[in-house]
Amino acid sequence: MVFPLTGERNGKNLGKMLNIVVKSVRETNIKSKLKMINKFICYILMISFLYPWGKTGHRATGEIAESYLTEKTRSEISKILKDPSLAVASTWADEMRSNPDFKKYSTWHYVNMPHNVRYVDSKKSSKGDVVQAIKICKNKLKDSNVSIEDKAFYLRFLVHLIGDIHQPLHVGRAEDRGGNDIKVKWFGNDTNLHRVWDTHIIDDFQMSYTELAIHLQNNFNASDIKLMNEDQWIDESQQIVNKVYSAVKNKDNLGYNYIYKNFDLVKLQLFKAGVRLASTLNEIFDE
Repeated sequence: MVFPLTGERNGKNLGKMLNIVVKSVRETNIKSKLKMINKFICYILMISFLYPWGKTGHRATGEIAESYLTEKTRSEISKILKDPSLAVASTWADEMRSNPDFKKYSTWHYVNMPHNVRYVDSKKSSKGDVVQAIKICKNKLKDSNVSIEDKAFYLRFLVHLIGDIHQPLHVGRAEDRGGNDIKVKWFGNDTNLHRVWDTHIIDDFQMSYTELAIHLQNNFNASDIKLMNEDQWIDESQQIVNKVYSAVKNKDNLGYNYIYKNFDLVKLQLFKAGVRLASTLNEIFDE
């Protein structure tokens, strides 16, 4: 039996596979039943690593930002988005990546540059990068000549990109594609360094995005966060990612000790992203 990873959504596949397993288990002998159940368990474990800061991180950032919006900013956002939830908006840019029309925006999610060169001094991509994209989104949202439909596009992207720029591996090196080519193990399972920082560390906490947002707000103070701007955020993330690179090598088996050393930093980056997102939106809509 093959459990496909393709299809409209893995969740639907999971339901179909469960029905198949239940039906098949009734009709097969003990040995075949055990083999089938093992495959199904492996399938569940596999898809748990496929979801793209992943959705939980991005949504927590959006949820945190909502706590620091002014009333005018909330009002302006509700005029642009049918669903004004920033948590919902935060994952839209990733969800649309399978759309061929969005391929030209793929470089907006990150920037690759040498570890010893600051962004301001680096060669800029003609296709754009996360810093250039944030500036574009901010300018479009401030422009009264831009349509509501287009503003919705740029607002959703901005919410996502401010999350991305605070994920250190989105400011990684070109030669390893932001850590994607650094193959490591996570509790014995094959993965890569980028995914460890995108999802694995956060998912190990086993909180929903709302629980995570509350936890972060209970442990950090917005008044302690230096707001700065995207040109400074990129420098900050570069300093972090250089330390991340220096602490890991190919084929390392990462686990509890890695979480212990890095989870506080991950949480701080998520909180910073939420506070800075709110500040950016207030600047756009309420100044």
